[in-house]
Amino acid sequence: MDRPCPAGCFSPTRSESNPDVQRYRLTLEYDGGPFVGWQRQEGKPTVQGALEAAAGALDGRLVEVIGAGRTDSGVHALGQVAHLDLQRDLRPEKARNALNAHLRPNPVTVLRAEIVAADFHARFDAVERSYLYRISNRYADLVLERGRMWRVPVTLDVEAMHAAAQALVGRHDFSTFRDSKCQAESPVKSINVISVGRRGDDVEIRCAARSFLHRQVRSIVGSLVEVGRGKESAGWIAEILAAADRTLCGPVAPPEGLYLSGVKYAPDAGA
Repeated sequence: MDRPCPAGCFSPTRSESNPDVQRYRLTLEYDGGPFVGWQRQEGKPTVQGALEAAAGALDGRLVEVIGAGRTDSGVHALGQVAHLDLQRDLRPEKARNALNAHLRPNPVTVLRAEIVAADFHARFDAVERSYLYRISNRYADLVLERGRMWRVPVTLDVEAMHAAAQALVGRHDFSTFRDSKCQAESPVKSINVISVGRRGDDVEIRCAARSFLHRQVRSIVGSLVEVGRGKESAGWIAEILAAADRTLCGPVAPPEGLYLSGVKYAPDAGA
């Protein structure tokens, strides 16, 4: 699907070291189903690899694309943000359209391209990342939304799930919801907001924080569903959070329901 650059062919750079390039901030949408994740992996289809192949075809050289977050295999995006440097001085709309032309038929699209300052960094300048998890709470199999939602065919108590989730807001040790392969230096993170709501048969869980642990959101969602199914009480989430014990976490929710929905920056970021 894409031809990612071999691992190690790039070293992190900033365009202030090369005045002949222009930095662009991209807002991206993608279907994560066909990819093994965001991060470039030699010989495997990745979102970063597809974007770098498209940018390289446009610019006639190797181009590194830096994303605000590294989504896992099968995870989608509605508002991923990335930056890249191009030698060609293109209007934002022309850069967007040209990149999209080279991205086809990959299920990745550039929604918006913006010219930003040479020191803008999509990852390090981000002040908040938001995720959406979509659950189809119906008995019938999924057809149109297959691969894009988690079907839970047991009626969920959304009010109990929302109440339970509020114990996670604030700064905590999230070891219970941290994947065993997580490489973060500390399990302590701060969740700014988390909500659970229903729209017909659809249940939406929204979560925002500056950064997340590996599979933290999916671990939280899986545990909240145990509350919604009535297997655990609303107070159980607070209990397992305080225990800081990964073995107490509920089943991890599958990746197909998870979306990186947006990334926030300070108003002057990239100015």
